[in-house]
Amino acid sequence: MNSIFGEKGECLIGIEKSENYSLDLPIQLSEYTLILIHSGEGIYHADFASFQFSGPIILFSTPLQTIFIEQQKNLEYTLLKFHGDFYCIEIHREEVACNGLLFNNIYLEPSVMLSQQQHDDFHQLLNRLEEELTGSDSSEMVLKSYLQVVLAKCSTFKLKSLEKEAVTISKDEKMEQFRQLLDEKYLTLHKPNDYAALLAISPNTLTKKTIKYFGKTPSQLIQDRLILEAKKMLHLTTLSIKEIAYQLQFNDEYYFSRFFKKYTQISPQAFRNKGGISQIAYLSK
Repeated sequence: MNSIFGEKGECLIGIEKSENYSLDLPIQLSEYTLILIHSGEGIYHADFASFQFSGPIILFSTPLQTIFIEQQKNLEYTLLKFHGDFYCIEIHREEVACNGLLFNNIYLEPSVMLSQQQHDDFHQLLNRLEEELTGSDSSEMVLKSYLQVVLAKCSTFKLKSLEKEAVTISKDEKMEQFRQLLDEKYLTLHKPNDYAALLAISPNTLTKKTIKYFGKTPSQLIQDRLILEAKKMLHLTTLSIKEIAYQLQFNDEYYFSRFFKKYTQISPQAFRNKGGISQIAYLSK
């Protein structure tokens, strides 16, 4: 078997190959997902964001994002998925440094380009993980160790990529201010015009700048920031849906549920049921 399942039937960890697994139609996986593109090209969609890519590259998705690859051309890939119940990235954040870098970041493109040598080394690592996964004496501890190395490698690749970008792409101070303002005020300010006023620029200029700098409109970023916080609270706390709606300053839990489902295609309760509540929620009590 190329997957291990939990008591409730959820996939704890698994590996799929492009010849046996299709990503040409929208799908919502309950697991954290890494897609190592060996070769080929296409357009990667993760919720409402999208970008063109060509291999070798690694694409990422968080639990229950709607993902698919459009306009595939000669695409070959290996997909690795793991459930938060199997490996909690919040608990292991110091070892793998992937949360907020590879996953759960609305400002960064969920990908990292690879050199051919990086691809070959990373592919070998995934092959060893698969050998352990499919072996008759497979060890959960060994699988977690491999997974930790995989995530740490990805984080290293991403950090190096961002360092190179910083040299060639100049920072836009207004956009960095917008990022800071959004993280501070996303609960109370929900209109692009509000942020444009605080930045002393026109709404049209704000839109042009955010599309160029983040690849998203201001409205998308505002919506994504609120949804990200909702997902965090559903996964990392034991608060009820009603309590989460209150903390996110929605009028009631029903309005919050409609808002959440509109942008994620799934209700808050279903998101929590499929993704589970992280161990960290209980450790903090």
